[in-house]
Amino acid sequence: MKNPFRYFKTSPEIIRRAVMMYVRFPLSLRNVEDLLHERGIDISHETVRFWWNRFDPMFASKIRKKRAAAYRHQLQWRWHLDEVFVRINGETFYLWRAVDHEGEVLESFVTKRRNRKAALKFLRKTMKQHGHPKVIVTDRLRSYGAAMKVIGNADRQEIGRWLNNRAENSHQPFRRREQAMAKFRSAKSLQKFAALHASIHNHFNLERHLYSRQEFKHNRSVALAEWQQLAA
Repeated sequence: MKNPFRYFKTSPEIIRRAVMMYVRFPLSLRNVEDLLHERGIDISHETVRFWWNRFDPMFASKIRKKRAAAYRHQLQWRWHLDEVFVRINGETFYLWRAVDHEGEVLESFVTKRRNRKAALKFLRKTMKQHGHPKVIVTDRLRSYGAAMKVIGNADRQEIGRWLNNRAENSHQPFRRREQAMAKFRSAKSLQKFAALHASIHNHFNLERHLYSRQEFKHNRSVALAEWQQLAA
């Protein structure tokens, strides 16, 4: 395998750190530039943008492959589906998101409409990648029910006022990133960022409220060590 950093004068450790800071935390490109400057690293925010476009798809792909291999051995018993409104240049787009029972973001999908056709395409794409769950929790949007009738999953759908809080809470990291980025410029950039952000968020989402302090610190160190070894 060729070294992806072979033509870059900057060390891979700095590139990984810059990309992680930009995607993981609600920081702008200029925030990352300033934070690295405080650490004695003098780069432009445009350099951070270039690194993000060049390396983040590769990092996210490696994370997804590793998690997918482990995910196949787990029981797919409950998914939560929901959609959020995203305004782009005065137009409304819909970001469909699927989350499992542990808060892992499974899929992100951008559409212009919120009808049965869009819901069906989203469901088929998610099931192709992650299999078929026993239960699918949704809100009261009728498009979900219509799409599930087409694929024969109507009996697996659950609808309730508070049942879908898992999906609602999973939107918060994305919303914080959207605000830091001063919104998106196109549906294509939204789709790209949402998919990559979900992979990085899954990697560092440690569910700290489920573990003791010592276990949390161990899991955090392992996640960071794995990130530092990406494309090594």
